[in-house]
Amino acid sequence: MHHWRTHWAMREGSLRGGLDILRHIGPGLLVTVGFIDPGNWASNFAAGSQFGYALLWVVTLSTIMLIVLQHNVAHLGIVTGQCLSEATTRHLPRWVSRPVLWSAMGASVSTSLAEILGAAIALQMLFGLPLIVGAAIATLTCGVLLLTNSYKRVERGIIAFVSLIGFSFLYELTLTNTHWGQVAEAMVVPSLPQGSILVVMSVLGAVVMPHNLFLHSEVIQSRQIHLTGADKIKHALKYEFYDTLLAMTIGWAINSAMIILAADTFFAHGTLVDELSKAGALLTPMLGGGAAVVFAIALLLAGISSTVTSGMAAGSIFAGIYNEPYDVKDVHSRAGILISFVGAFVLLLFIGDAFKALIVSQAVLSLQLPFTMFTQVRLTSSAKVMGAYRNSRFTTVLLYALAVLVSGLNVYLLWSLVC
Repeated sequence: MHHWRTHWAMREGSLRGGLDILRHIGPGLLVTVGFIDPGNWASNFAAGSQFGYALLWVVTLSTIMLIVLQHNVAHLGIVTGQCLSEATTRHLPRWVSRPVLWSAMGASVSTSLAEILGAAIALQMLFGLPLIVGAAIATLTCGVLLLTNSYKRVERGIIAFVSLIGFSFLYELTLTNTHWGQVAEAMVVPSLPQGSILVVMSVLGAVVMPHNLFLHSEVIQSRQIHLTGADKIKHALKYEFYDTLLAMTIGWAINSAMIILAADTFFAHGTLVDELSKAGALLTPMLGGGAAVVFAIALLLAGISSTVTSGMAAGSIFAGIYNEPYDVKDVHSRAGILISFVGAFVLLLFIGDAFKALIVSQAVLSLQLPFTMFTQVRLTSSAKVMGAYRNSRFTTVLLYALAVLVSGLNVYLLWSLVC
């Protein structure tokens, strides 16, 4: 009897642990949908079609960085009840916080540009609309969805469809002639083929998106876990990691699958992808003649969902400048959303090559990333900000090393563009 009770108690504990993990899964998956977006798709297809498997290591490195950074910024939200933008305003001098947060707003504009442009390309593929008309429709639609809070009614459906397409790329790996030995090597062995640095930084910026660090901390802090006591904080810190690890691993798999499929479908036949409409051919082995339409619908929904998350991040960043949390009914949060959307649309008016604009927009994110990274590490390593939950010395050194690495790659990118 005692053995039976012990066995049942262990099973009950395991079940409760499983439910706890499920309860904490959510913020990370929202962030994942944010980077399975048009800008990301363009970067992956460019990487695979131009350089084969050679740049797969960038996705691996970026995902490892992302897991460490997202986990770290989630801790900030859990422990302090502040998002990254609020904490930057409260704990850093104005001459430091303002440039960092305004540059993050610039990165959000660059993100929104890619997402709106992706949706516009999809509308052009589906209905033949001019890009500017499609961009106007996408901008207005996302603005209404976000400012009226009505996006929540369609959010789950969009996430489900975009995720389905993402997993379709994974499934298609079973239908193509992939050289898995070369793939395995390319995933862990860095290489920089001639002329690849812009695409490298585009892939990096598309995965480790600065606005997602702000967004993740905002979603986490909104749960106000810091008010529930030390035990609940430790509990949340433990299970948040599972959420981050699951979400980012899914993102790594889908991003890698896109590059592999582009390499097998285009690079192997000497075909360069220089517009997203060509990439619809990737779904042909599974969907046949309807591939282009399904691809365009997925691109449209991915553009809408990621534009909404980009707008939320911009609202969070701008509200944080005024030491406020994100609230779509508040004037500062609304202003942040509008700055991001209107700024992106105005830039779109001056774009000639839509596909290259997607690539460049993601590389711009990598240029801002070190500023966000150094700021985040400074805050999460501070005993004044985090108390007993501040970073360990190992974590601090690791995060600073990653920030220095990204800075070095950015310097190389700028040097290669100038020279």
